[in-house]
Amino acid sequence: MTLISKPLDRPDRTVLALPADIDFCTAEALFLHVMSVVDAHPGPLRILVLDLTGNRFMDSQGARLIDTVRRGVPPRVRVRVVAAPDGMASRVLELTGLRRDVPVYSDLSEALAF
Repeated sequence: MTLISKPLDRPDRTVLALPADIDFCTAEALFLHVMSVVDAHPGPLRILVLDLTGNRFMDSQGARLIDTVRRGVPPRVRVRVVAAPDGMASRVLELTGLRRDVPVYSDLSEALAF
């Protein structure tokens, strides 16, 4: 089973589309995968976009995953999230207060902009 799609790499940015369901059973494997993509990025990475637009279910483990990624990437890397404004992921990020620490965009092109 593939948890995450292949990253969309740009010279200093990468986009990872996260799976439809993020919970206790998937969060740890997702974290390891995200960090391996960050480590393998060709060249200096500046922006990591986690795409949650296809997310159907996310509990507090999804918010914890994003926060752990944010804290685990090198200081030069900015983590951004794309999520449907009325979706589950956006609601969880709002309820957990993570939106204060990680910018959340409703559009991928906005998240990729400088």
